[in-house]
Amino acid sequence: MSAIQQNVEAASAKYSESFTKGHLALPPAKKYLVLTCMDARIDPAQAFGIELGDAHVIRNAGASAVDALRSIVISEQLLGTTEIVLVKHTGCGMLTFKNEDAFGIVEKNLGAEAAEELRKHSPDLLPFPELEKAVEEDVAFLKKSKAVPESVTISGWVYEVETGKTRRVV
Repeated sequence: MSAIQQNVEAASAKYSESFTKGHLALPPAKKYLVLTCMDARIDPAQAFGIELGDAHVIRNAGASAVDALRSIVISEQLLGTTEIVLVKHTGCGMLTFKNEDAFGIVEKNLGAEAAEELRKHSPDLLPFPELEKAVEEDVAFLKKSKAVPESVTISGWVYEVETGKTRRVV
């Protein structure tokens, strides 16, 4: 067992000793979801004031609304959420490359078959060159989507990894 797996096991044992939230309902109590990046420097619960059971948290590379649409629809249509808080962040890795850069690295490191498989399943890795513009574009995508009801409240934010502050963009 790796050191990481040992840590998961130990942390789980410690956490479960005092766990008292097993009664929480499946739908999020506050009926909202947060879409943010998978970046390890973001702790959504702490940074955005989310208590266990309050909200769904969807994380992916770059907090992409396009990539998260499946989960957003499930959250809204099957579990009753009515608001989306989209949060991208400063220093995001998605600002640092273009699709062909990433496909080239995959091909170099893993071979042509791996690069083709990635292209087949993810032809656009959804990088973006401008942070605030990407927030605006993702919010616009969600607002225009037929899969997201007009009644859903949608806002876009930027979390500053340098300061821990979150500021509204749209």
